[in-house]
Amino acid sequence: MARGRYIAFEGLEGCGKSTHAKRLAETLGAVATREPGGTRIGAMLRAILTDPDNTDIDPRTEFFLMTADRAQHMSEVIEPALSSGRHVVSDRSVYSTLAYQGYGRGLGVDTIRGISEWALKQTLPDIVVWIQIPHDNAERRLAKRNLDRFEREESDFFARIAGGFAEMAAADPQRWITIDGTLAKDDVQAAIHAAVRPRLP
Repeated sequence: MARGRYIAFEGLEGCGKSTHAKRLAETLGAVATREPGGTRIGAMLRAILTDPDNTDIDPRTEFFLMTADRAQHMSEVIEPALSSGRHVVSDRSVYSTLAYQGYGRGLGVDTIRGISEWALKQTLPDIVVWIQIPHDNAERRLAKRNLDRFEREESDFFARIAGGFAEMAAADPQRWITIDGTLAKDDVQAAIHAAVRPRLP
C-alpha cells in the first residue's frame, strides 16, 4: 500500500488557511486536522496556548506546549493515517512553530528545528501550502473576530513571522507552494488544487 502524503497549510492569522485546508481535505478525501488541537490532549493544550488571559506564558513554555501537542498529534493522527495510505491535510504544522516561536519569539530556529524533528520522529510535511497575504489584509480580517492570545500580538511580531515563512519557502521550493491569498476565495482554492494535484501520486 502506498503511503499517504502529509500536506500542511501555513500563513499569518486570518490568511484563510483553515478554510482552504478543509476544502482540500474534502476534495481529496483526506484526514483533516489541525495544530494545536488535533487530539483530545491537544485540545487541552490549545486552550492554554490561545487563552488571552495567559499573558504570562514564557516563550520556552509556549514552544514546549506546542511540541507536546505535535508529538501527540503525530503519534495519534498523522502517522497512522499516512501508514494506512490516506493523505493528511493539517491546518498548521512544525513550520508554524519555526515561524512563530523561532522567528517571532527569537528562540533560535536551529534549536527549535532539532527538538521538533525529534518529537515528530523526523516526519515532516511532504507539501507545505503557504497562503501569503500582507499583514494589513490580515488585520482587517481579524477585526471581525474575538481575538485569541496569538492574534492579539503586535505588528512587529507578525512581520518577523512573515519573514520567517518567506525564508523557509525560498530555502525549500520542492516542498513549499506559495499561494496569493488576496485573490477571491474560489480562485485561491483553484490555485491550491492546481499546485497540489501534480505532487500527489
